[in-house]
Amino acid sequence: MLAGFAHGTSSTEGQAATALLMRAVADAHPTFDVRLGYVDVQQPDPAATLGAVEPGRAVVVVPLLLSAGYHVHVDLTEAVQAETDRTVTLTGALGPDARLIDLLRLRLDEAGITDDDVIILAVAGSSDARAVADCHVVRAQLATLLARNVAVGFLSAASPRLPDAVAAARAAHPGRRIVVSSYLLAPGYFQSLAEAAGADAVTKPLLSAVGPAPVQLVDVVASRYTDAVAAL
Repeated sequence: MLAGFAHGTSSTEGQAATALLMRAVADAHPTFDVRLGYVDVQQPDPAATLGAVEPGRAVVVVPLLLSAGYHVHVDLTEAVQAETDRTVTLTGALGPDARLIDLLRLRLDEAGITDDDVIILAVAGSSDARAVADCHVVRAQLATLLARNVAVGFLSAASPRLPDAVAAARAAHPGRRIVVSSYLLAPGYFQSLAEAAGADAVTKPLLSAVGPAPVQLVDVVASRYTDAVAAL
């Protein structure tokens, strides 16, 4: 069984987007038994989600999170370790992954970027240094794919904060358009912060509330599951 765990959000658009992704995974892989839980804000939480699985079943927990921070290393790790009636395996986060970089480029293309635009990658941020390091990897990979400089701005917990990164880019590149590339999974609070950071344009998050779900994301979730099953 594939148990995907999203962060959870009070945004109805964000809730719909996450549910849409997991329906797309189930539709693309009819043999998968797909379930959805949440590490924060929404229910069911990890204990309830895993507790509803029949004893003895093997479960692969896939964090629907772009970086492996507190929710992966603490919340989900502890939930998996607490399981005694089931074989539960925890995979890595969704990113960094080349397929997500391709999706970031698609979102930038949709925003109509030009060669003269200044690009800043907006990430949620984390107090976990490993998650912050993952974000810098994504920034570097996007810069390589675009063959241009890409800065980074954090929306919480780490520096530079996105509004500061936007202001610095304006000072360094007067007259040029500042475009924020949203490395966020779904609409919600953080996306609204990105849109309020002062850039000239902000891309859509990787997911939206209306379909179809991006094939890149569907493939990443599915491959985290199949890789874990193969290892078992």
